[in-house]
Amino acid sequence: MPDRTPLLAANWKMHKTSEETEEFLAEFLPLAPESGPEVVVCPPFPSLKTAVEHCFQSRVRVAAQNMHEADEGAFTGEVSAPMLLDLGVEDVILGHSERRQYFNETDEALARKVPVALGAGLEPILCVGENEAQRGADETEQVLTRQIEADLADVPDARLSEVVIAYEPIWAIGTGNTATAGQAQEAIALIRSLVESRDPEAAAAIRILYGGSVKPDNAAELISQPDVDGALVGGASLDPGDFAAIVNAAA
Repeated sequence: MPDRTPLLAANWKMHKTSEETEEFLAEFLPLAPESGPEVVVCPPFPSLKTAVEHCFQSRVRVAAQNMHEADEGAFTGEVSAPMLLDLGVEDVILGHSERRQYFNETDEALARKVPVALGAGLEPILCVGENEAQRGADETEQVLTRQIEADLADVPDARLSEVVIAYEPIWAIGTGNTATAGQAQEAIALIRSLVESRDPEAAAAIRILYGGSVKPDNAAELISQPDVDGALVGGASLDPGDFAAIVNAAA
């Protein structure tokens, strides 16, 4: 099995001005490990340039929280891959549950976005996961199968391993309810098996993260699971000390 480098991503959502981004990075960057896990910070669009400038000589990369599939056009309020690359952004979150829930982002749209991101040279962090009602109805496998098959439909097998997948059970996001390590492992092993059905080599190499109320006190147990390759961190990533503790749990 390939040695998959852990990845820890800080999804700040709609938090932090440029000044607050600068303050966070001034405190966080000295705490980040000089080797080991990869680290990505995901500020809101207005703070991306500030983040890129401050992370330039560090190992920390910068990701956007969304992008449009077109390079340009009459899409008010959207940003494109070339615009992100122009800023120095290297990664992009796609399909976060909040985008799906509040902005009606569909699997069909993500099927277009993921290969566009790859083609542009951005590393996509594709989010998938079930809500509380779906888990209660024992539909987790059905939901994950639909999302993985649809969202990656137009990604060539040879490039599957370049996608990062983040399993985020919606019932555990911002609720304080974290999936147990066993639940996270079970769902992520399922996702890996779905990739394996297309390409065994890609399945062994692809990185799959857990996201959902990850905190310093549960990060190590979650990340230690055999199929869990890191974490997409929400609320705890807003504090530089907390996020550093989570990152170092994977070091």
